[in-house]
This record gives sequence, C-alpha cells and structure tokens, in this order.
Amino acid sequence: MIIQACLNGGKRSPDNPAVPTTIQALVADGRKVLSVGASELHLHVRNASGLESLAPDDVDATLKALRAALPGTLIGISTGAWIEKDDDRTLAYVSRWSVPPDYASVNLREKNAPAVMETLHRRGIGIEAGIADKADAERLVRLGLDRLSLRILVEVGEHDVDRAHAVTDEIMGVLRSAPFPRPVLLHGDDASAWALLRRALESGFSTRIGFEDVEVLPDGSVAASNSELVAAAVQILKETSRASE
Repeated sequence: MIIQACLNGGKRSPDNPAVPTTIQALVADGRKVLSVGASELHLHVRNASGLESLAPDDVDATLKALRAALPGTLIGISTGAWIEKDDDRTLAYVSRWSVPPDYASVNLREKNAPAVMETLHRRGIGIEAGIADKADAERLVRLGLDRLSLRILVEVGEHDVDRAHAVTDEIMGVLRSAPFPRPVLLHGDDASAWALLRRALESGFSTRIGFEDVEVLPDGSVAASNSELVAAAVQILKETSRASE
C-alpha cells in the first residue's frame, strides 16, 4: 500500500502557480513530496512551451533529471490520447523513449489503449491500467489486458461522493472476477478525492493525491503545495492504521 503523489496532471502554472510544470519545478516538488511520505511520483511531461508531451526528447530529459535528483524513486507518466492527439504518433514516441519511466498510465476508455499497453509491455515498462467506470473494467478483463498490468488504477471522476462510491463498487465487482488479480490504486477527483482516499486506505489499497486531482485539504482550505496534500494523506494513513490495530 503506497501513497503516490500526482504532481500536475493537465493543469498549468497560470491555473495554479504552485503546479510544477518545468523540469526544475518537478524535481524540487518531487523532493518535497517524498520528504513528507510519498512513495512514488506520477506526472505529465511538458515541452519547452509548457504543453503536455510524449515526445522522446521531452520524456527523456524529464526522466533523466528526476532520476539523477531522486535515485531509486519510481516515476510514472500519463499516456493520455489527448496529449499527442494522434494514435500512431503516440505509439511511435513510446517506442523511441531512451529514458523510459518505470510505469505509465493508460486509459482503458481510449480506443488505442490495447496497442499502447502492448507497446509498453514489450518495452518492459510497467502499466497502470486506468479504469474510470464499469465499462472500462469489463473491457480490461474481456481483452485480457489485466495480465499485462502492473496495477489497476481505479480513477473515479465523479465529484458527487455517493455516486463516486457507487461507481467504485461497480468497478470492484468486475475486478473481483478478473483472472489476473492485480494491486489496486484508488483515487477520486476534486470533491470525491479525500473520500476515496480514505476508502482506499481503509480497504488496504494504494492511493494518490496531488494537484492533478484536488487543490484543497481535507478541511476545505486551499493547499499551498503538493507536499501539504501528501502530508495530509500520510496523516490519514496513520489514523487509519491506528484504528485498525
């Protein structure tokens, strides 16, 4: 069970000046979240213009800098179809990374997900199979893609907390019958982020927190940094662990 720090997502510095987008900012932020208890990092690579990118030069430079500054830290990136907006280019870029991430997340609802997963698997890159609803989970199992996955990334986008729990129940119902059981990392989004983080930790699942998913702390106040969000999650983990003793 781990707490992963999701540092930026699709957000940019104009949206929130504390969101790290440059390589230097990602290194500094990564160091801070690890110091307060994050186990690994998830990020969206940017190019020199600050736009999301899967281009080999951008991925290689980002991973090289992070690995040099944070040796031994597992680092994952997104492969979302919106980043390159071209399925063939995405596959070509993934094939050409010379400094690959430890793992990459793939959204099962995307048409090209099977091909991206096969390419990552051939390269020896771990796969977070991104599941947002029951249909995604069913597709994962039906295509046998669970066997390629490092873990299942249950990422529920519902902001209504009750609905988020219901969607999670539907997903977990499918995953329980999967022929290749995999570890689960569960997280919510915005209004459901802290509720699903608590559920994940109480269930013994891994989870994640960071500006990609939420910008407020459990008490509703605005977080000044990713490290504040991670520190709050670590405190919840401690409370959950004590309650189960």
